[in-house]
Amino acid sequence: MNNTQTVAASQEKILELANHLAKEFFKTAAKRDREGGTPLYERNLLRKSALLALPIPKEYGGYGAGWPIVFKVVNIIAKADSSLAHLLGYHYLTVCSTFLFGSTQQYKTFYEETAAQQLFWGNAFNPRDSGLKAVRENGRLMLSGSKSFCSGATDSDRLLVSAQEENGEVLLCVLPTHRAGIVTEDNWDGFGQRQTDSGSVKFEGVIVYEEEILHKADGEQKVFPTVRTHLAQLMLTHLLYGIAQGALEESKAYLKAHTKPWLSSGVEAAEQDPYIIQQYGEMSLNLHACSALIEKAVTEFDRAWAKEDALTEQQRGECGVAIAMAKTFTAKTALHITSTIFDGMGARATSDQYKFDRYWRNARTISLHDPVAYKLRDIGKWYLSSELPPITPYS
Repeated sequence: MNNTQTVAASQEKILELANHLAKEFFKTAAKRDREGGTPLYERNLLRKSALLALPIPKEYGGYGAGWPIVFKVVNIIAKADSSLAHLLGYHYLTVCSTFLFGSTQQYKTFYEETAAQQLFWGNAFNPRDSGLKAVRENGRLMLSGSKSFCSGATDSDRLLVSAQEENGEVLLCVLPTHRAGIVTEDNWDGFGQRQTDSGSVKFEGVIVYEEEILHKADGEQKVFPTVRTHLAQLMLTHLLYGIAQGALEESKAYLKAHTKPWLSSGVEAAEQDPYIIQQYGEMSLNLHACSALIEKAVTEFDRAWAKEDALTEQQRGECGVAIAMAKTFTAKTALHITSTIFDGMGARATSDQYKFDRYWRNARTISLHDPVAYKLRDIGKWYLSSELPPITPYS
């Protein structure tokens, strides 16, 4: 077997594992959506699967999977349960942020520890929340305050944390979740993504050691670290895509098994109704368009990541436009599909026993992460004036 065949076989094994987990997660997705809380059992299945080390290079104990396969795994899980895919996607985002912002020794250490111990990473990074302050007292750096929308913080082993220093600069660090003074709060009450552990985290005089503060060795400002924004946006795009796929597939199964044709339709089965056929044709068409836009965006991101510190603002900006297109269209498609499926399935499909509404609630919640209108603004300015999107935590 040559190298190409070996890589293909490895990828096939990874996708088989992801599909197996997705089937298990789907069995209880509706029930767990109703209950909310922390999916401890499912998070432990992810730990045991070793998928937490998926993007970590082989020399540090990981799978060494490229971004296309990583996004595919997130998408597969999202079709079954977007909350669990959210946790997994944000784990990848946070652990790989150490490569973007940390020194060589730092990211090597974090990669090796994560792969060896199957550590689950959570997020206390929210760039719009300045409620966490970093202050030096008696030669020690201390964190006090709180961060909101901390996806995956509960039951995590490590936290990627951003805090505001006294001089106004942003400090990034990695902390053990169970360090004294860190309190993860179970206060996430969004109507969607109910098992993403996205509550607040309080910091009460938490000590930060110098080796835990992320910084590039040379301290020079470069474009490459800012692609963390692109990585986050692509994770969310694959969640939305998976939600739309899952909703359409489950609605088709329900329609064929349970939906009765309308009394004046003149057909014997609901799937023969011309209006339903047209609806599903349009939804399927939009999903295929999402797939094409996402594939292009992932290809652009993979190229940008490979350039590392050689990445230019122009290249980053063009990658950002491709991602904005994919995310905007996918968000709109997910919201449309998760609402329109009820037209085909009929009134009985609104029964709480099915929880089909979870698809729309999940898509609506993710779609509000940052405004679609500003993505369209960036796309329009690029088309009309070749103006690159500004470098922000959201674009």
